[in-house]
Amino acid sequence: MREPLHASTRINLEKVELLLVDDSVPSLNLLAQVLVGFGVTNLTRADSAKAAQTLLRERTFDLVISATNMAGVDGYELVKWLRRGALEANRYLAVILVSGHTPPSHVFKARDAGANFTIAKPITPKIVLERILWAAKEDRQFIECATYLGPDRRFKNDGPPPGAKGRRREDPPQALRPPAAQAQGGADPEKVKP
Repeated sequence: MREPLHASTRINLEKVELLLVDDSVPSLNLLAQVLVGFGVTNLTRADSAKAAQTLLRERTFDLVISATNMAGVDGYELVKWLRRGALEANRYLAVILVSGHTPPSHVFKARDAGANFTIAKPITPKIVLERILWAAKEDRQFIECATYLGPDRRFKNDGPPPGAKGRRREDPPQALRPPAAQAQGGADPEKVKP
């Protein structure tokens, strides 16, 4: 679990080069106002994924925030292109996708495209800022293979599935129980029969 945003948290986004992508002008303007309110001064807007691709070929950015559902090339395809086809300087930058529809299948699609995080609409400034901070503190390594380039999709290591042997040296010998269950002396969920 990532740490929550506290009122005492101080950040400076003044020097962040941010690319904001959305084909809906009202959504683009709303998110831009939120970001400017956070102190972002180097904000570039793109009204389509194609315009964003042009900008990503010409300039280096620190963060991309993009809508998912756009006409033509959507946000998922933009992230895939960014990870595979953009200039080396932009391939590894943080990407946050914003979507009005976030069922698990869409979140998995964003993850598998190589996005760092997904934000559900309607957005709130607090959530946007938390995701930016999480992206800035990101400690997941980038994975590059024939079918994927992006941040490691594993957020936690609970070990291998029950009954399977781990493949990594750091895999625990068995799946870990939640700390609350251990502290309360809870029963092992695998031994409990309904």
